[in-house]
Amino acid sequence: MNGALLLIFCLVLFAFFIWELISHQDILLPVAASAHGQEVDTLMNFNWIIIFTVFFIVNFLLFFFSYKYAYDPKRKAYYLAHNNKLELIWTVIPSIVLAVIIIYGLRTWNQITNFEGGEDALNVELYGRQFDWTVRYPGDDAVLGDFNFTMITGPNPMGVISNENLPGRIKELQDEIQKSEDDLVNNILPHSQAMEIEEKIGMRRRQLAKVIAYEQSGRDFSASDDDIIVKGEFHIPVNREVRFNIRSSDVIHSAYFPHFRAQMNAVPGMTTYFKFTPTITTDSMRTIVKDPDFNFILLCNKVCGSAHYNMQMDIIVDTEEDYEKWLLDQKTFAATMVSQIEKKPETGKLEEKRIIAEK
Repeated sequence: MNGALLLIFCLVLFAFFIWELISHQDILLPVAASAHGQEVDTLMNFNWIIIFTVFFIVNFLLFFFSYKYAYDPKRKAYYLAHNNKLELIWTVIPSIVLAVIIIYGLRTWNQITNFEGGEDALNVELYGRQFDWTVRYPGDDAVLGDFNFTMITGPNPMGVISNENLPGRIKELQDEIQKSEDDLVNNILPHSQAMEIEEKIGMRRRQLAKVIAYEQSGRDFSASDDDIIVKGEFHIPVNREVRFNIRSSDVIHSAYFPHFRAQMNAVPGMTTYFKFTPTITTDSMRTIVKDPDFNFILLCNKVCGSAHYNMQMDIIVDTEEDYEKWLLDQKTFAATMVSQIEKKPETGKLEEKRIIAEK
């Protein structure tokens, strides 16, 4: 009786499993919107086929044997101590299947991450920090300007270096050092607080030395003047390769583009890279998914803090013409810095912590 019930349960389980797959298809991701997305989906489907096949076979045999070999007082069990043929079968077959999966996966990954060619690619910088994303585009010179964490301020959260902002940053650091030194001289402070201020002075002096070295190097940092920095949403052209230089200000984030089947970690202190070619515009995808409010989205796929869930950014895929038109409407880094400096923002404690984290 119990064996028969187990067999019935197996059939009900399979029926429920198939129903789940069919009934929840609408919450899966829509068609891939990047050139390599179809390859990723094919690789995923290949893995699912293997997993589902093993799932059905193993579970059917598990429940069927429970039914077939239910206790029978008239039957005597056969004791099998060892069987080399069986050992060989369940070792070699899984090894071959796993080797095929790994080789197929590595081949697909190498194709996706091959950075050869791409002379016409759009090169952009993606910058993550708790809890938002910022994107920087090159200007007419098609070159992204230099950056360094010592240049991070309220008006310049990405630490972009330009010929114009170096003297101002030197003055800011000198003023901070002078203010901290005055606090030490003019106030009676607890030992712990005094040590904290001395540590801060040392850190600022090291930063100052690095910024002065940039100014005295004779290098031309004008490449950043026409860079364009955007927040909230960013645009990319359809059918053109986009190469991302990914950085983080504070902790490990992960830039996840679900509709483009792309993901890469953003690691403090280093730059990581990823690329894809969008093949469907936002307007076309809105028609495909029948949602006039649809937007592609960039998410953080690493738990990076209390507001991790809200670390996202809309992506608009335009035609080349619409993309160029949008780009012309954006302010350059030089113009943005002028307007922000006129407001005289102060670097708050959060920015200071971010600078220390970068250090």
